[in-house]
Formats: sequence, C-alpha cells, structure tokens
Amino acid sequence: MALMLSFVSVAVSILYTPVLLLVICVIFLASIGKSLGVRRLYVNILLKLFEYGRQHIEVAKKLQRNDSSDEDEPPPDKPPSAIVKENGTNGTKNSVIERQEILGPTPELNYKRSTSQERLPHTHRGDNGKNEHNLEFHLHHCMDLVKAGMESIIEDQVTSVFEAEELRSWNLLTRTNRQYEFLTWRLTIIWMMGFVVRYFFLLPLRLLVFVIGVWWLVVGTAAVGCLPDGARKRRLVTAVSLACFNFLSRSISAVITYHGEQYRPESGICVANHTSPIDALVLMCDRCYSLIGQRHDGFLGLLQRALARASPHIWFERSEVKDRHAVARRLKEHISVPDNPPILIFPEGTCINNTSVMQFKKGSFEVGGTIYPVAIKYDARFGDAFWNSSRYGMLHYLFNMMSSWAIVCDVWYLPAMTRAPHESAIDFANRVKAAIARRGGLVDLMWDGQLKRMKAKTEWRQLQQEEFSKRLKGE
Repeated sequence: MALMLSFVSVAVSILYTPVLLLVICVIFLASIGKSLGVRRLYVNILLKLFEYGRQHIEVAKKLQRNDSSDEDEPPPDKPPSAIVKENGTNGTKNSVIERQEILGPTPELNYKRSTSQERLPHTHRGDNGKNEHNLEFHLHHCMDLVKAGMESIIEDQVTSVFEAEELRSWNLLTRTNRQYEFLTWRLTIIWMMGFVVRYFFLLPLRLLVFVIGVWWLVVGTAAVGCLPDGARKRRLVTAVSLACFNFLSRSISAVITYHGEQYRPESGICVANHTSPIDALVLMCDRCYSLIGQRHDGFLGLLQRALARASPHIWFERSEVKDRHAVARRLKEHISVPDNPPILIFPEGTCINNTSVMQFKKGSFEVGGTIYPVAIKYDARFGDAFWNSSRYGMLHYLFNMMSSWAIVCDVWYLPAMTRAPHESAIDFANRVKAAIARRGGLVDLMWDGQLKRMKAKTEWRQLQQEEFSKRLKGE
C-alpha cells in the first residue's frame, strides 16, 4: 500500500505541471475562439484506429469461421426478407426495411394501386335494360396493404428514429454484446487504453472546462446585462456569447465544420433539425441567436436566466406553451425589431436520432418574415449526440457526451426562403423541411415527432379505413 501511495505521489508531482499548463492553454485558446488543430488531428487518429480495429475484427471472424467449419453455419443476423439500407458517409443505416414508396399507414396516403383490369368493374346490360356492375375482387388486391402492415410490424418508420444510430463498424465505444474488445489481444490493449484516456484524462478535463464555462457564462451575461441598451451592448453580447459557447464546446471536444457561411442568418427566424440540446450550442459557436422555449427549473433554468440577462430570449411558462396565439404574437414582436438577433427554432418539437427529419410544426411558418434553414449532421462514429429523453436524464446524457471520443458534426447554412403568396403554412414548412433533409442527407418523413409520446391521430386511422373500404367496393 505504501509503495502504491509513493508511486501515485511521484506520478502526480511529475504530471502536475504539464497538465496544469495544458488546462491553462485550453482555457486561453477557448476564450479567444482559437484552435491549434489538435482536435482535428485527434479525430484523424481516431479514424485510423477505427479502421485498424475493423480490419482486425474481420480477420478474427474469418479465423473463427475456419475453426468452426465442421459445425453448421450460424444463422444470419438479419432475415433474408429484410433489405439492409446503408445510407450516409459515416457508416450508419437508417432502417431495416427499404420501402420502395410510402405505403400506409402514413399521414398522407400514397398507396401503390394495382392497374390490373380485373380490378375494374365489368358492365353488362341486365334483363331489365339497366347497366349492372359485376365486381371481381381478389385477395391480392389488398396485398400492398398487408405488405405495409408487415413492414410496420418488423420496423415502423417512427420507432426507429428514436433509437441511437447503428454503426457499420465498431468504434471501440459502442456498447455491444459481441465483445469485440476480446477478439484479439491487440484490440484488448487498444480498448483498455481508450477507456483510460476517456475516463481518466478526457472526462476530468472536460468536466473542469464545463464548470468554468458555465460559471463564465453566468458571470459574463450578468455583467453585460447591467449595461444600457444600445449598439455597444449588442456588440459585447455577441462577443461574450461566442466566447462562452466556444469555450463550452471544448467540454465535449466538439469539431464543427460550417458550410455556406454566406447564408448565415442575420435576422428573422432560423430553423434547424433537432437531435440534441447541444444543437443550440453548435450553432451559437458561430452566431449569436435568440432562443425560444419553455421555462425550466434546475440547471437548464440557470442557463435560461443567465442568457435572458444579456439578450432578448423568449421563455414561456408551462401554461403558455400550448397557446399558439401567444407564441405567434411573441415571435412577431421579436422579428419586428431589426436589431434583435435571429431567433433559433427547432420546429420538430422533439429530438430525432439524426437519420431523419420529421414533421415541422407550422407555427413558426405562419408569422411571416424570412426563414433561414440550417441542416445539422453529426458523425456518430465518434459519439452519439442523440438525446433519448425518455430513457436518459440530462445529467446522464451529459456524462455520456463527455465520456465519448468527441462530437463531430457538419452545419450547412441554406439560402433564405420566404412563403409564396398562395402557399399555405403547412406547404411552406414541408418545403423548408425537404430542403434541410436533402442537404443533410436525412430521410424526409411526414410523421409527427410527438408520436414518441402519443398515439396516432384519429383522422389518420380514418383515412386508412376509408381507403380499405374503397378497395372492397372497387372504387
């Protein structure tokens, strides 16, 4: 025991000075929004490690298959009827079932109707001189409905977007029951070294940066909030906001690449797809925004009150959130002031796993003004940014983020969009959503994200019933 204590004291005395200098360097660079490129170099090294691990896993599996060649071949991981749909450049898959087109039940019916002539009613003249219709109905006329139902049983389009992205290859981090880290002794050593680096070096450093960043945000916004309104205060608010959020981004080793900066919003309403609470942090590292949302208690409430001291944000009480007229009125008041920062809105209303974009609420598209779409795409190989709020609390989520390798994402600013004269708010919202999905490489879904917490709407079920009855009648 004494030998161990002496070893620890010697290690601390040797590492104390370089670690302290490293912390001071990180704090200083983050405070001025500069980087030495260490995080990008770190990400490139991780990519090589992942590729090295993938190759070793494939070799180990081949050796295992050769060793067990006398035994029966194990069943495949996926049934033959399931078509694996690989999508994206980061090795993720969106779904097990690949649907050729949207087959019900969906909010917008798009059934694949048969063109067979035997579905058409045959007309002939009866004994009484009147035309009579003999409908020839066959069971296969409804097979597309049966197929859609079976696909929904295997994997519906809603449940899958509220689960973490699945990776094509192991990233030395993803929790799995295959125990890849024990396939070879080399993988075991790499995995153990990664565990030590993440939990005994990166995690304490990130926690320190996070605590300092929150303290700095609270103090900085409080100080700026004491200044009188004017151009100088707005400049200081922008400077403090960018410095604080760039500093906080170091607590998750965020590597963010911005594209199309000429389309960066300057006013109006900015809308983006929603994956995580850090979406706002990712965007506010590059631009000062006003935020809108429900007033919270606890840690989130602390941040909300700190931000509200320095710049105009819109926080609603729980009783006001469902009042659409109150929300629209506050939005109109905000965008009517030219000096106000653009207001950042996530119209999906809930977090999606960054493989899809779900239905946009039409409220923010009814108030008028210019809409600035933004697409955010995370690279799940380095860390899963998706927050499954029904499974993890905020503290657990932050711990998972800080113990990941890094958070790597791309942000695309898209050209500003305005509502056409005869375009409804719903059509405008769908047009903006389609642009975001197309640019971010995401699947464009019509489903409401609130299906995560509620059942499908009655009118959607009625649409399916009407469609099925029409088929039975031969209409």
